[in-house]
Amino acid sequence: MTGQEFRSNRVLQGLILWLLLIWIVTAINPLYPRDWLLENLMVFFWSAILTISYRWFQFSNLSYGLFVLFLSLHLVGAHYTYAETPFGFWLQEWLGFQRNHYDRIVHFCFGLLIAYPMREILLRSSGLKPVWSYFITVNCILAFSAIYEIIEAITAVIVSPELGAAYLGTQGDEWDAQKDALLAFLGGVAAMLVTWGYARNRDRMSP
Repeated sequence: MTGQEFRSNRVLQGLILWLLLIWIVTAINPLYPRDWLLENLMVFFWSAILTISYRWFQFSNLSYGLFVLFLSLHLVGAHYTYAETPFGFWLQEWLGFQRNHYDRIVHFCFGLLIAYPMREILLRSSGLKPVWSYFITVNCILAFSAIYEIIEAITAVIVSPELGAAYLGTQGDEWDAQKDALLAFLGGVAAMLVTWGYARNRDRMSP
């Protein structure tokens, strides 16, 4: 996509504007400023990757929209910390949960929202056959989720040990990382089932 094409892509421009606006809003008086900075390291990193790689690899507008939706959920969690997000407390009270499950929702959404862009990378860059793309994508989601949990724990220990619990959002659950990875995997499975169903229906309707 050339610079002219980017300037005419109103959808992508709107997504960038939305992400900047929600970042500004969630940067105002975060509950724990130091934890907010730690949480935003991921946003800065992935935003930089998407910006730098844009010259060589442009995702579809749908993929960019899924990226922005996931980062928006993360920014809200960073503002309050995942363990103290109001939406999670509302669910806790409404459904009788024993803990705030906002972090679980976001980890599920990692698989649900990022699987499609990941499959797009595999199909366009690796020469992977479509029939295998669903299986490999789900495996990549699980692998990335597990790697992220490890990096997250190391970052908490090195950068700010005293904020480790708030940053990791474990809420006293020693199996929190494993459950988060499982939810990301299930989200990826759900995304690929929807993608497969749509592709199959499209092929049937094609002349």
